[in-house]
Amino acid sequence: MPILLSTMSVRIKITLLFAVIVLAILMLVCGSVYYFSYTYRVNNMRTRLTNWSVTTGKLLSQSAVFDQRLMLKIDASTILAMKNKTVQAYTRSGQRKYIYSDLKSDTMLFSKSILDKTKPGKDIYFTEGNREGVAHYFKDQGFEVIMIAAAYDMEGKKKLQQLKVILISSFAGGILIALIAGYFFSKRLLVPLRKIADNVNKISVQNLEERIKTSKGKDEWEYLATTLNKLLNRLQESFDVHRRFISNASHELLTPLTSISSQLEISLNRDREAQEYRNVMKSVYQDVYRLGKLTQTLLEFARTSGDPGGLEIDLVRIDEILLALPGEMSKLNESYLVKLSFEDLPEEEEKLFVFGNEQLLSTAIRNIVINACKYSDDHQAAVSLTYHNHSLLIHIKDNGKGIAEEEKENIFQPFYRVDDGNPNQGFGLGLSLTQQIIKLHKGSLKLASSTNKGSTFSITLPDASSFLIQKR
Repeated sequence: MPILLSTMSVRIKITLLFAVIVLAILMLVCGSVYYFSYTYRVNNMRTRLTNWSVTTGKLLSQSAVFDQRLMLKIDASTILAMKNKTVQAYTRSGQRKYIYSDLKSDTMLFSKSILDKTKPGKDIYFTEGNREGVAHYFKDQGFEVIMIAAAYDMEGKKKLQQLKVILISSFAGGILIALIAGYFFSKRLLVPLRKIADNVNKISVQNLEERIKTSKGKDEWEYLATTLNKLLNRLQESFDVHRRFISNASHELLTPLTSISSQLEISLNRDREAQEYRNVMKSVYQDVYRLGKLTQTLLEFARTSGDPGGLEIDLVRIDEILLALPGEMSKLNESYLVKLSFEDLPEEEEKLFVFGNEQLLSTAIRNIVINACKYSDDHQAAVSLTYHNHSLLIHIKDNGKGIAEEEKENIFQPFYRVDDGNPNQGFGLGLSLTQQIIKLHKGSLKLASSTNKGSTFSITLPDASSFLIQKR
């Protein structure tokens, strides 16, 4: 059955689901109508038989006025709608005192226990063949009998049978109408979905700017179209970044390779002095070194852009990474100075830990600190660490020229470099790599900068406990 359902089209599934719902409703309605009609007929029949028994009992109690011949005439003209009716009167001992029957040879059989069970206020209902009967205890002015009345409710059962035919016909017709209506309803329901699918089929890498047409309504189809458009926006942005990355990476790789090739070609044109060869080798070495650094950076960038599940994740203590910065910066350049400040740190040491990759986190923080030292006139970077609301906050402040407002959105793009006339500019991958690493660790990176007032980069990382809560 599940395999059969999986091979059906959505339209057929909706039609069948609609038909099943209508089927359940019709069954409930038709069943309820039939049940209450049947119950009403039975109760009405019992009431009529009981009233007949009481009326006959009262007449019998007045034997001085109504003799049995008159009683027979009266009963013969009573309740004409019932057929094969009979009414009988018995004493407690079972002696019959009166009998009337439409049939001349009516010998209605009933159990002697019915007489024994019939008591004041407790009528006994029974069936005999196609007839329904009631046994009623009657007592009036010393006259005490058990009245038994029975009859065939031909009119009531006929109407009930007609109702049954009508309900079955209505049920079958309702299912047929439900199937037809459901089929056309599902077609109309799926029209927007087909339009969305047709629009998506037209979109390819060559025309990613195409978008799905949305309606003015606020229904689920409009929500789906809007969600897909947002996805296409992200895909287009990713493709644009990818194209720019490949173009810039190719250019950055080609520049040192071209320089190396040109220098080697020129040096091989004729014999030269040893010093000239030495100068060429130094220049080639610098280009090779630059090429190696670029390749290493690109590998790190690709690593942070992949699946975080492939990284070695462990507990990393952030203050220890920061404490290593002054020594690392001085090794890189003796003029670089890092000032550390730890404020409002928790007494519990475990709150200084985050889940992540220590090497990548160290690289991310170092990239910002190196930029702060490199682009500051005093080559100083102020690094502070605070703790707030299950998060570790790292602020890295410099005293450089700052970043213009229009540049802030671009500095995190791969290979983007601010043109400030600094000859020591890198590849333009440091901040982009840093942002990738921070995102990989469920953190955030923000920039606050004003021209000629310096810049402050703020890194927020969830501590190990909050990270475990998010994972759960």
